Amino acid sequence: THALSPQQVFVGNGSDEVLAHIFMALLKHDTPILFPDITYSFYPVYCGLYGVDYQTVPLADDYTINPADYCGKPNGGIIFPNPNAPTGRLLALDAIERIAQANPDSVVVVDEAYVDFGGTTAIQLVDRYDNLLVVMTYSKSRSLAGGRIGFALGQKALIDDVRKIKHSFNPYSLNRLSLLAGEAA
Repeated sequence: THALSPQQVFVGNGSDEVLAHIFMALLKHDTPILFPDITYSFYPVYCGLYGVDYQTVPLADDYTINPADYCGKPNGGIIFPNPNAPTGRLLALDAIERIAQANPDSVVVVDEAYVDFGGTTAIQLVDRYDNLLVVMTYSKSRSLAGGRIGFALGQKALIDDVRKIKHSFNPYSLNRLSLLAGEAA
């Protein structure tokens, strides 16, 4: 329904594996990446694992992400959940677009694990921004946590770089039953 080609889709063993490959493949290791100070707890874990320098960006007093805080700052990439976890605060599509536009030399990763519970996906922006990557999971709204199905959607060049990392580790990380369940869902 999103009019993307198969070359714009990366599938992995849960969104955690997808995110791990993204941290290794796409986020610059010599310039701090940016993410909110209250957010998904695995982001700093991946930074430590892969030697990625990072800087946390404070949320506003109402726990929202201020897009201006991610614009005009040199960075090695930007990642944030939308809606943010654990705050549940949603960033509007125009704000995501503003961040992608302001950072043409950095990958902007939107982690949409909870978007189906109240929000609009940023997938519609993928074809407009070659630096935008949307990550999703089947574990939350599709109730397939045990199936371990995660995926990323983006421009072919970004997806190709993530595939290179996956194929260096384990190209067969999804089992047949998970693939069938994911297709049915």
